[in-house]
Amino acid sequence: MASEEMRAQVEEVLDKLRPFLLRDGGDVEFVDIDDEGVVKVRLLGACGSCPSSTITLKAGIERALLEEVPGVKEIEQVF
Repeated sequence: MASEEMRAQVEEVLDKLRPFLLRDGGDVEFVDIDDEGVVKVRLLGACGSCPSSTITLKAGIERALLEEVPGVKEIEQVF
């Protein structure tokens, strides 16, 4: 199980990104992080149905998490 510190760091990064998502009518919900460093998130609102959501997920959210949270390896969207 991922440490509480790692979970807090993930939440902190998502909180920094949230205003950009909210501006476009969307949001992101942190669901879980597994022992391998895979972060699971749920895209909400406009982000859930946006054709660019994969780009938002990988180029935006994943890149920020990889840069700022040691131990994060990947991000996955859950529905």
